[in-house]
Amino acid sequence: MATIIGNPIPNLPWQEKPQGFPYPVWRFGGNPIITRDNLFFANSIFNSAVVPFRGRFAGVFRVDLRTRDQVLVTGFSDDGVHWQLSERRIFEGYDPRLCEIDGVYYLTWVKLTPHGTVIGVAYTENFAQWTELEEASYPVARNGVLFPRKIGGEYVLLIRPCDRGHTPYGDIFLMHSPDLTYWGKHRFVMSPVKNWEMTKVGAGPTPIETDKYWLMFYHGVLTSCNGFSYSMGAALLDKNEPWKVLHRADSFLLGPHETYECVGDVPNVVFPCAALADSATGRIAVYYGAADTSVALAFTTADDVIDYVLAHDCAQ
Repeated sequence: MATIIGNPIPNLPWQEKPQGFPYPVWRFGGNPIITRDNLFFANSIFNSAVVPFRGRFAGVFRVDLRTRDQVLVTGFSDDGVHWQLSERRIFEGYDPRLCEIDGVYYLTWVKLTPHGTVIGVAYTENFAQWTELEEASYPVARNGVLFPRKIGGEYVLLIRPCDRGHTPYGDIFLMHSPDLTYWGKHRFVMSPVKNWEMTKVGAGPTPIETDKYWLMFYHGVLTSCNGFSYSMGAALLDKNEPWKVLHRADSFLLGPHETYECVGDVPNVVFPCAALADSATGRIAVYYGAADTSVALAFTTADDVIDYVLAHDCAQ
């Protein structure tokens, strides 16, 4: 039985697994939980990050405006399902991730520059005032995801090096920093292996620490005759050397299936960006972007995911 290392989240959003459901991840019956109607002047709201905050939940949300500019805004919720979003734009860019380290909330996101996309880094203690740090990669990268604690005395960031276009390839790497300013000691993590992810892979939510592994959800992309198809997979990383993939599922855990995942601005997209993990129960709530149009919610447990990965392991 897997143990999640971290704090309990007694108000974690949750819905029991449907009876007889054979897969390890199941969708919330009220999806999508956030749509373009949640905020004035939004064309779409999707790929967004959520963390527990002062007994409630706080988030940073990707909003593509009706001008099609890409901006980030904050939001708050009592239950993790019903959200109030702010119209104040905190940064330009997209696909945020959040994690808390020693009482400080760190934001990483894809920042737009004239030379390509880089990983922006900022922090806050209250989600009102933000301090932006040096860019973590320059250029060009996407999917910058911090681990929720230092490993070997250093911060660790997952990234996907890419090009200036909509990269038709991609592997996951990581890099280290003593101070969130200077980054180096790059390590290769993983490449696409199976058909469902053969075009590219990228880190998803902040990795979840368990007693034996780092649980990393990620997205994998298939190029079909109908274009890209994004799904969510899972891998188990070494606790002390997280660039080592110990186990990895050969199939996706959640892929485009429902109408809100298959129809939208970009069809056939399940793009996980946040995962809340309750150490008391082992429950996990995953927030994902659906069809680049809305935010949806899915559920699993540490045992469900780890058992599935071990039973369908393609890392060995």
